[in-house]
Amino acid sequence: MAALYGRTVNTMIVYNINRGIGWASSGVEYAQAYRANLLRMAGYQAKFIFTDMFQIENIEHMTKNIGFLDEEVIWLYSFFTDFKIAPTTYRTEQLEKTFEHKITRIEKEEQTRIYYFDEVGVYARVHLRKGYEDIVQRVEYVSANCLIRKDYFTYGRLFSEYYSPVDNRAHLYLRRFFNEDGSEAWEEIIDGDRSIFRVDNRMFYSKQRFIAYFIQCLKMTDEDVMIIDRATEIGQAVLRYHGKTKIGSVIHAEHYNESSLEKQDILWNNFYEYEFSNADSLDFFITSTEVQNQILKEQFDRFYQKHPRIVTIPVGSLDELKIPEKARRKHSMITASRLASEKHVDWLIMAAAKAHEQVPDLTLDIYGSGGEEKALREIIHVLNAEDYIHLMGHHKMDEIYQQYEIYAAGSTSEGFGLTLMEAVGSGLAFIGFDVHYGNQTFIDHGKNGYLLPYDRDDQMSVHVKRLAEAMVQCCQEADMEHFSERSYEIAEGYLTSHVVDMWRNLLESLKMGENDRGITD
Repeated sequence: MAALYGRTVNTMIVYNINRGIGWASSGVEYAQAYRANLLRMAGYQAKFIFTDMFQIENIEHMTKNIGFLDEEVIWLYSFFTDFKIAPTTYRTEQLEKTFEHKITRIEKEEQTRIYYFDEVGVYARVHLRKGYEDIVQRVEYVSANCLIRKDYFTYGRLFSEYYSPVDNRAHLYLRRFFNEDGSEAWEEIIDGDRSIFRVDNRMFYSKQRFIAYFIQCLKMTDEDVMIIDRATEIGQAVLRYHGKTKIGSVIHAEHYNESSLEKQDILWNNFYEYEFSNADSLDFFITSTEVQNQILKEQFDRFYQKHPRIVTIPVGSLDELKIPEKARRKHSMITASRLASEKHVDWLIMAAAKAHEQVPDLTLDIYGSGGEEKALREIIHVLNAEDYIHLMGHHKMDEIYQQYEIYAAGSTSEGFGLTLMEAVGSGLAFIGFDVHYGNQTFIDHGKNGYLLPYDRDDQMSVHVKRLAEAMVQCCQEADMEHFSERSYEIAEGYLTSHVVDMWRNLLESLKMGENDRGITD
């Protein structure tokens, strides 16, 4: 075990496998980032594997942005090269030295440069790293008005894509990856939606088989642990080729379809169906709330007569309780999430507009980004609510929550609710529906907020009316000081020191062999 937080003294490596990551990541990636910090503090070495292809942006920029250390990240596509995960630092002057033909002219724009080689009828469009004037992100080579190649850079050329014209469009047929010295490392041969992967003269005729080979090349030992965060395209390879490594799965969302639940059958969330169907092959499952733990145990017993080990560990933690240095803005509400339809931010906007009729100084600030932004902006405009409802965009939220009085949640299903945890740690009052699992975890009805009745068969107008009434009640009737105190009491159970101990207890029990499959925690 680790004697001091932040010091790795264990030989165990905790591998965590996922598909993608982005600038506006989902709760899964934020949960992983929290876990990375918790495992560091517990003294365990962790690796976070991503298997999606990233082209436009260097994966390092996105993983660092969310809180991963470079040495913690493994990217499937760079694994078989000797390139390290690193920021893009390749300069235009380095690129210019690689050109085979004389530059005849250069056009400069804010984020691009175009080099012309008129003697051979070719030009190179250079896309610069955002915020830099001379750092090359990628280069597109065009000959006779046809795209022929794209080069992608970190601190050197990591890979190139090769194109041929088909039906007057550029057709990608090859992706080649390089080592630091420029030698070829491996390649992906592409034909439409199909790919063949060639590594060390080995041919893999699907990405699943390529991932399977990658899993074997990790050379995990019986001391190691692998945690599956997303099983799609990954799970089968992990369960087949993990060897003696302990395997677990984190349940990030509602794991079954409640509306289709029948006496003799259950419809699992398709993101977890594979793991559940192969529960005997896993050493443990992790839920983020005790309520979900108990429901899942009952369902395994009822439908499968199986009793896998299921532990409860919050997906995140609070380093400290955030106490505002100045008075909170009166009647101010906040919500923070991806701007996606399932978050029902539109309900919150309509409810806030209705509540504003009775509470003229009520405000709602919406943090986050996503595909619904344009539609939400239009709703705000139609309601003539621009003065008191604001789309704030994507922000680092650490010091923002405590400026507000009320956190409003429109979602009708949350596996945990990291933003709810962060808000409770800043002492906010809450409004949300009485649904699994986050609201029920963080809202103590009548003591730090209001849990509202929810029936999926109700009309949207009913949901909006209930939210609006709760907003008015919170502003006009609630004892906000006592609500805040109760939120802080709830938050104490999620302080980092407690959650670190939960991870340490699980991992040490696995190391000691207390993980025989079929043993229930």
